[in-house]
Amino acid sequence: MKTVPHGDETIMIVDDLPDNLRLLQEILQRVKYRVVLFTRGAMALEAASRQPPDLILLDITMPGMDGLEVCRRLKQVPELESIPVLFISALEATSNKVAAFAVGGVDYITKPFHAEEVLARVGVHLALRREQRRSEELLNAMLPAKVVQELRTQGFCKPQLFPEVSILFSDFVGFTDASSVLSPGQIISELNVLYSAFDQIMAQHGCERIKTIGDAYLAASGLPEAHPDHAMAMVSAAREMVGFVARRNVEGGLQWNLRVGIHSGSVIGGIVGSTKYLYDIFGDTVNIASRMEHLSEPGKINISRVTRDLVVDRIPLEKRRVAEVKGKGEMDMYFVATDSAPQ
Repeated sequence: MKTVPHGDETIMIVDDLPDNLRLLQEILQRVKYRVVLFTRGAMALEAASRQPPDLILLDITMPGMDGLEVCRRLKQVPELESIPVLFISALEATSNKVAAFAVGGVDYITKPFHAEEVLARVGVHLALRREQRRSEELLNAMLPAKVVQELRTQGFCKPQLFPEVSILFSDFVGFTDASSVLSPGQIISELNVLYSAFDQIMAQHGCERIKTIGDAYLAASGLPEAHPDHAMAMVSAAREMVGFVARRNVEGGLQWNLRVGIHSGSVIGGIVGSTKYLYDIFGDTVNIASRMEHLSEPGKINISRVTRDLVVDRIPLEKRRVAEVKGKGEMDMYFVATDSAPQ
């Protein structure tokens, strides 16, 4: 593990003795850490809430609020609880060290301290902090934010019924033929550009990408957080997806024909797997949304009657023929008007 300091990392030092503050500041600034100093615990807490540091060096014995109470309160704030706290104290008794770890401290350095020891311990905990952040970023990229929070606080995510959601399926017509003449690098590069744009569009409309399977893209609106206008949000996102692909085709390069289907209803959502987490959704709504996509056309958004009833009179729609949907019988379908002209 690399412990080389990063120039953009901030360390907060809290100690009521100015000499200690100056000495620690000199030690840390040798390797280009940014340092902020406080002589009172209450002031440090207030400052941390406004601008969280990357690490805190904290004395135990201070007037007013002592270091143990500062750490205890820090760990009660979700936005601050992950900041590593290293206690620096002249108290050498085992009971003091146990108390420091009990309130959430990650290390304990006794005074008088040595510069090499301080730098080594600070470097290790900042490196661990960086690795933790990278892991959190990866998890947030894979799972909805609410699910990540449940996993962090509870260690599991309970399956849940979502009664009102809208599900989108899309795929690229002719993808199999195109992939047979493209190199693996070209295929991945194209999908990366397209899916990155789709992800951004979904985020802008409060929707969640669930997963991709090859050229198929599955997204939901209304989970894991309820959305009061989930159907309109998803239809609006779908229109932007179709528009993005159409404009990119005009700009040059490979030509893609996006086909989209949407249906609204209830689904069950939850984590699948115990070692490789995947948040997935299940139910007839998902199956019907898939059928809406298969019955769509290139450059078109095909929606069910249920979704149509949730967006009617707010967006132009074109009634289609009644279609036979496996297991559901005949269903009404509608094309959504799209603005796919290049801009």
